[in-house]
Amino acid sequence: MSARTDEETLTPGEGTVSPRPARAAATARRLDPTRFLQGGYRLLARFGTVGALSFVVDAGGYNLLRHALELGPVTSKTIAVLLATTVAFVGSRSWTFAERRQRRTDHAYLMFGLVNGVSLLLGVGCLAFSTYVLGLDSPLAENISGNLVGVGLGTLFRFYAYHRWVFPGDR
Repeated sequence: MSARTDEETLTPGEGTVSPRPARAAATARRLDPTRFLQGGYRLLARFGTVGALSFVVDAGGYNLLRHALELGPVTSKTIAVLLATTVAFVGSRSWTFAERRQRRTDHAYLMFGLVNGVSLLLGVGCLAFSTYVLGLDSPLAENISGNLVGVGLGTLFRFYAYHRWVFPGDR
């Protein structure tokens, strides 16, 4: 029996090794824009890329729900964050932290959801304070408080929490 690499898999029912996963992994490595970065820089670049995509989903979803569908600001933000959380989980698990020890998917998603729940509270708290306490309810004010201040605070918390609790490295 031949030695099998981690990137190769047995073809079901045949007992032979399929080179397809190895080729797909090699192609993915060549297309990875962070392949030239080392260690922490690669992790930050990947986290930032996934975060930027999730931010587009979050801010775009918020504005669509709030201004096109005319839902309330907190409802719109909550729905947008839930959508962005799913995008962020898939990107984080499959790319940003792919090289780290992986928890079962259901456990990792639960931890990810808890961390993002705290981040949601940070973002919604900033938006609610700005809207209901300060009376700043223009589209610009809502975007600054919810999508800049709230997302900024949430991002700092998420990076620490993902690194520490959701996708921990070997200790």
